[in-house]
Amino acid sequence: MSRPSGGSDDVVPPKGSRDEPELEEAYERLVTEGHQRLDRPLLALVSTGLLGGVDVGVGVLIYLVVEAKTDNPLLASVAFTVGFVALLLAKSELFTENFLVPVISVIAKAGSLLQLVRLWGVTLATNLVAGLAMAAMIVVALPDVRDVAATAGSHYAHLGVSWRSFFLAVLAGAVITLLTRMQHATEELGVRIVAAVLMSFVLVGAQLFHSVLDSIFMFAGLITGRADYDILDWVRALGWSTFGNMVGGLVLVTGIRLLRIPHRVAESRDQGQTG
Repeated sequence: MSRPSGGSDDVVPPKGSRDEPELEEAYERLVTEGHQRLDRPLLALVSTGLLGGVDVGVGVLIYLVVEAKTDNPLLASVAFTVGFVALLLAKSELFTENFLVPVISVIAKAGSLLQLVRLWGVTLATNLVAGLAMAAMIVVALPDVRDVAATAGSHYAHLGVSWRSFFLAVLAGAVITLLTRMQHATEELGVRIVAAVLMSFVLVGAQLFHSVLDSIFMFAGLITGRADYDILDWVRALGWSTFGNMVGGLVLVTGIRLLRIPHRVAESRDQGQTG
């Protein structure tokens, strides 16, 4: 005799289990892409990092122009989003974009900690070198933006070491890592562009404390000769913002995401795909 459907012996999937296959599939994609990023030769890392600094520098360029013309920081923040659209379409790389994908690969043993440190160090250094070059060209070519550049750089240089500046940096790291996660959740280019526009507007419009972006503003201010801060203020701001960005990206986004599929992480680590 057949058992009627809906009986007490029917297996009912636990709530939320329907999402697990998609989460695991996304996890596998992140591990694979992260391994590819970590395994790239040095020249490829340098080129993508330099291009990332150029792309963000383009965003800073249009931000300064729009604010100088309109005296409206929010409108300038909307204009800035072109930099992150360029970052996406050009497939270049920003230091804070590497707090999700390659980190998951290292946790899954699809890459090593040494490779991750190499990726972070090269990307941050090349972002800053290209950002410095962009800042110099902007303030020399466009004298009308120099006052705005000095004011913007001063804001970030004088945030100092405090709970306020730390949380601004944590939020910046979380915003960029969430952007990375959002873009990896879909293959639709239009949706990924929307995510880039929205999250970069949050980053700049809220004046969050971002290691690379704010360094470019500070570089521009220093080069004008009108800044009320010096290179040591930039060094202090860079170190503090980088620390906060890492906490925001690694703890608030990457760490919590991995808590959703701990069994899959454990399986990956047991497989030990790389030493």
